[in-house]
Amino acid sequence: MTIFRWIIGVISALLVGGSVLSFVLFMAFDIKLWLERARSLRRAAWMALLVWFNVEVWGRVIFAVIAR
Repeated sequence: MTIFRWIIGVISALLVGGSVLSFVLFMAFDIKLWLERARSLRRAAWMALLVWFNVEVWGRVIFAVIAR
């Protein structure tokens, strides 16, 4: 699970960083394309974090069922 956490952490950090950079570019140049990209990357980061949470919870459930 530690490897999975690191992978999700790196992916989430890249997506959040890209979203922030896109938003800063939108604020600087007022080009709507950057706002759309920022929103898209924000949604992808949220999805990655939800996948991590889901795998953590269901992994523990499956472990508890098998270990029993």
